[in-house]
Amino acid sequence: MRFGPTPLEDAKGAVLAHTIRLPGRVLKKGTVLDEGALVLLRESGRRQVIAARFDAGDVGENEAADRVAAALKSPLLASTRANTGRVNLVAETAGLFVVDAARIDRINAVDESVTVATLPNFTPVSAKEMVATIKIIPFSAPGSVLAIAETVARGNRPALSLHPFRPLRVGLVMTELPGLKESVMEGTVEATEQRVAGLGGTLLPVERVRHEEPLVAEALYRLLRQDAQMLLVAGASAVVDRRDIGPAGIVRAGGEILHFGMPVDPGNLICLGRVGAIPAMVLPGCARSPKLNGFDWVLQRLFAGLEVGPREIMGMGVGGLLKEIELRPMPREEAPRNGASPKTQRRPRRLAAIVLAAGRSTRMAPVNKLLVADEKGAPMVARVVDNVLASQARPVIVVTGHERERVEQALAGKAVRFVHAPAYAEGLSASLKAGLAALPEEADGFFVCLGDMPLVSAPILDRLAAQFDPEENRAIVMPSFRGKPGNPVLWSREFIPEMMAISGDVGARHVAQQHADRAVEIEMEDDAVLRDFDTADALNGVR
Repeated sequence: MRFGPTPLEDAKGAVLAHTIRLPGRVLKKGTVLDEGALVLLRESGRRQVIAARFDAGDVGENEAADRVAAALKSPLLASTRANTGRVNLVAETAGLFVVDAARIDRINAVDESVTVATLPNFTPVSAKEMVATIKIIPFSAPGSVLAIAETVARGNRPALSLHPFRPLRVGLVMTELPGLKESVMEGTVEATEQRVAGLGGTLLPVERVRHEEPLVAEALYRLLRQDAQMLLVAGASAVVDRRDIGPAGIVRAGGEILHFGMPVDPGNLICLGRVGAIPAMVLPGCARSPKLNGFDWVLQRLFAGLEVGPREIMGMGVGGLLKEIELRPMPREEAPRNGASPKTQRRPRRLAAIVLAAGRSTRMAPVNKLLVADEKGAPMVARVVDNVLASQARPVIVVTGHERERVEQALAGKAVRFVHAPAYAEGLSASLKAGLAALPEEADGFFVCLGDMPLVSAPILDRLAAQFDPEENRAIVMPSFRGKPGNPVLWSREFIPEMMAISGDVGARHVAQQHADRAVEIEMEDDAVLRDFDTADALNGVR
């Protein structure tokens, strides 16, 4: 193809490169210049135009785009009419779009004139959704280039394929343990039903049994007798090993475990098995939420009739970091999707902080240890609050009690909310409950910080916050040093009712022990999370 300024006497049959407005007519970019167009151009005083002239063997952009699209098409993919060198491929039905990425890369490497862009591999799509676009960049492509691109596109198997979702019948076994809230069970059923229905399937009546291996196996038998085509087990306790209750129930029902774990987060703790030819999975804790996680990727492939085994699971790591982290500032809603619409993505967690500053300081009486100043004249409670304010936690709620006015004066001007605990003399629980009552409804979680731990820095709090993920059974995040648990503790708001029932001079540590499957300890580099200051001797030399 020759391109550039072209004398009108040589322009017949050439393709106009830029739109030209003439009296009474507009010659648009891409117009093939005929004798009538040339007459108008001469009458306007022009002697040349910027145009493209084809060489022998060149193929026009629309024909070239049509040919590449035809080579890429496979069943259930339709093509649009070529226009300005572009043809789109669209899905004819809902399903999972699969791409041979290496083949598409080879097509795009043939020549700069031929380009193919697609959705990411394994993207779920709906009917009429565009999955790929073929664009011829100049006004034509050399015939030899086009022939190579067509050969690569056809290959031995389709480079692009659509696998329709099948209307599977899915059985769900839910196990129960004492203390597991009914709302959690209901939420799991709702999220699972939405997933199954979204892929065109049907959820059979749910089997609810105690968290015991024989009962799980019996429930799976009952679902198989109802012609279940897929089996799911949602455990009351997170699965931690392929021999745990859920996987063992699958084996007891005559099945086998194929793979435990996956390189996708959230979704790490998934267990994949089968009973005969029926897929059987133990769900990760994050499957209780409708938000995108690794279980979705496995479920989509199974509904599309694709093979899912250890090799496929272990190949999901690239792009498998689905959760938001502090070091990725770009909102996921603006990022390229990886098999999910922006609606499935997670908003940032909202974390508050409660600083307990109501105690009577009996071991240092008559001195109030919270008001003891450091070498810069800052009271201990002020140092604690400054550290919390330097973290991401908001709002910061300070609970007062003993010497309320002096504590508030020590924190004057700081961006905190004060709440008084009138019954502070009854012990730690009274202060804790006053702080809990002041938490805003929008808080997903909250730190409980002690007013006598001035060495706990903002980075420690933010590190705990980065690990907070109730959907992955990290609903209670505790710091530790050399295996010894410390403070502060980060709690999900789901534990507020239990914490409000505490009485006496105790905290909520026993609540964490009762929900060990929902808790995680984060090892720290130093002992700041263990060091509180109850006596004058302990304060000596501390900076």
